[in-house]
Amino acid sequence: MSIEDQDDALFKALGHRARRQLLDLLKAGPKTTGELCEALPQLDRCTVMQHLRVLETAGLLIVERRGRERWNHLDALPIHALNERWIGRYAAYAVNMLSEIRQESENPQRQDRDRVLPE
Repeated sequence: MSIEDQDDALFKALGHRARRQLLDLLKAGPKTTGELCEALPQLDRCTVMQHLRVLETAGLLIVERRGRERWNHLDALPIHALNERWIGRYAAYAVNMLSEIRQESENPQRQDRDRVLPE
């Protein structure tokens, strides 16, 4: 799977409220599918399973089968990679831009306005 496909799968996984709720539940530690279903009573078991599959496809979930139970573990590495690849880059750009605005307001003679995204 290409990096672009991985990013698409990750953004899709994070794009639904129920999946974000599942990730929040898993932050505290591994949970069985049954425990996750109980924590989201507004969703039927089939729907929870579909959301878990999307999370697993995106690499956010590691599934461990123990007998009849399915234990779900959060894998936060893809979120870290997303932060490094996208969020951190744009946050740095925003901070630089705000810094330039502050400098321009303090020194109106400054004319260089070339703002480029950091590499």
